[in-house]
Amino acid sequence: MDAITGLFYFFAAVLLFSAFRVITARNPVHAALFLVLAFFQAAAIWILLKAEFLAITLVLVYVGAVMVLFLFVVMMLDINMDGVRKGFWKHFPLAGMVGVVIALEMSYVLMGGFREPPKLASAAGQIGDQVSNTKALGVLLYSEYIYPLEIAAVILLVAIIAAIALTLRERKDSKHTNAADQVRVKRGDRVSLVKMKSVVVASPASTTAEEKQS
Repeated sequence: MDAITGLFYFFAAVLLFSAFRVITARNPVHAALFLVLAFFQAAAIWILLKAEFLAITLVLVYVGAVMVLFLFVVMMLDINMDGVRKGFWKHFPLAGMVGVVIALEMSYVLMGGFREPPKLASAAGQIGDQVSNTKALGVLLYSEYIYPLEIAAVILLVAIIAAIALTLRERKDSKHTNAADQVRVKRGDRVSLVKMKSVVVASPASTTAEEKQS
């Protein structure tokens, strides 16, 4: 067994363990952290398979953005785990059947890939050695799939603008600040300087009044 095979089995074992702990951990924060570990192991396996673009995308998008957002939401919400666990065993048979069906489908697809003829596999390996995975994907995206890529970019731009517009809308229950008024404000509108003496001599009337009170 060479070093690449040993690394594959190591990453795969850690991936299976972390995936198992995602669904068995009692603390949702721990489950999210185990999911981050599973993503890292999957990215390492993809790097071993020379799919470096997928590995970098998995780390940047899911670990760097999605899972960080999940962690913030889970830590900010006060989740009652007793209420979440209610009815678990009631729905467990149906969930187990769905899981078995998904596992069988994945096994069928993976076994079909393992039964690939050796000639085609060797030819694909030679092509992969000559052309970078990221370069081949970039050429394919910006040549044959340029229009779907532009449509997806426009949809994302519209979603960003809609999110900003929904956030900046005026609400009755929140304070709204006009940025134009803040830019046009002057120093006299914010600060007023008052001149007063540093020492003030007390009048005789006020001194007698203070003595009577004492």
